[in-house]
Amino acid sequence: MADEPERPAATRRDVGIWGAAFLALNGMIGAAIFGLPGILDSSVGSFAPWLLLIAGLGVLPIVLCYADLAGRFDSSGGPQLYAGTAFGQFIGFEAGWMLYAARAAALAANAHVLAAYAGALWPPLDGPLTIFVTIGAITAINIIGIRRAVDTLGGMTTLKLLPLILIGALGLLLAPIPTPRLPEFSAVEAVALTALYAFVGFEAATIPAGETRNPKQAIPRALLLTVAGVTLLYVLVQLAYSASGIGDSNAPLAELAGRSLGPAGVVLLGMTAIISVLANQLSAVTSISRITSSFADQGLLPRWFGRISPRFATPANSIVAVGAIALALALSGKEFEALAVISTISRLFAYLACIAAVPRLDFMAGQLRLVRGVLVPAVAGGLCIWAASYSSLKQWQAFGAFLGVGAALYLIASWGRRKA
Repeated sequence: MADEPERPAATRRDVGIWGAAFLALNGMIGAAIFGLPGILDSSVGSFAPWLLLIAGLGVLPIVLCYADLAGRFDSSGGPQLYAGTAFGQFIGFEAGWMLYAARAAALAANAHVLAAYAGALWPPLDGPLTIFVTIGAITAINIIGIRRAVDTLGGMTTLKLLPLILIGALGLLLAPIPTPRLPEFSAVEAVALTALYAFVGFEAATIPAGETRNPKQAIPRALLLTVAGVTLLYVLVQLAYSASGIGDSNAPLAELAGRSLGPAGVVLLGMTAIISVLANQLSAVTSISRITSSFADQGLLPRWFGRISPRFATPANSIVAVGAIALALALSGKEFEALAVISTISRLFAYLACIAAVPRLDFMAGQLRLVRGVLVPAVAGGLCIWAASYSSLKQWQAFGAFLGVGAALYLIASWGRRKA
């Protein structure tokens, strides 16, 4: 009897509901929380905690759309899969590509933040070597296995949440909760978008669905649980900061930690910031490397990106690719602000494509759901359009450039498929 052909290696479903929650949480909480309290307090004063609560409730319709979509699919891809099923391969490719670009740029941007925080503790660490070592280590952890990546995320999540909760709780014990005063609408409008952007990144949990146990139930639950928990954490920390009376500060949480715990609190906060950014980077590599792997499985990118490591059962080539792209961007000389600009509109495009996919998939299935299928997507879409209206010309130019690159890649892949 002839030998059976060797089957290609396949991924394993090693991620549970808590692993999905860790991916979502660390996609949301990176460096922003360490500067956000001072910005909000100086703009809207004692209303800042309630503005964060409103922002958390405001982003909920978008999260509900993603939870709805995650409950329909059990394959990896996330936004690319959702939009592609609803509107065809080209829209799906562009949605996935723009999210890929957004997360890769954010990963590189946060590498600069990480080096700066590390340099504050020991100046020689603020340099290219720190960027190279951290991105290299995160890439290696992901190649070894998604379970190890998620386990590492779990430990990092504990290490970064406990100090933030401690600092917030001590801050409230040492000072009374301020009475909220409604500020001028123009002041709220000026920072509302900043507060809203503190909640993006939850979609990281949806992308590796093919490596998640029972993803149709685990991912929606993880999304809702995580957004609720992050909202409460943000409100707690902001309440403590507003009660402290520190006001505008370049390092707001460091000052709050110093008041609560003395010099040791400043060091603790610095270490917490480093761990938080590292966890955000690890979550980014874990999630977006699965986008290019999904593209390859559908013939939208060369097969090389979809190769599964026989030893580790991970999309090793896609993981190496995103690590290399992030490293190149981080070492290119672009600073944090320029990289963050690239990330902003790209993410909103992916959000809009997925929001529109909900009623479209309902229509394709011959069903009509007035609340979850029409009203919730309408509110979510309106929020994204409002957010996009505050974007600058520079952001739109970066968006157009990345959209064009994605279209070119898609056309090249289509030509290759036709030729084959």
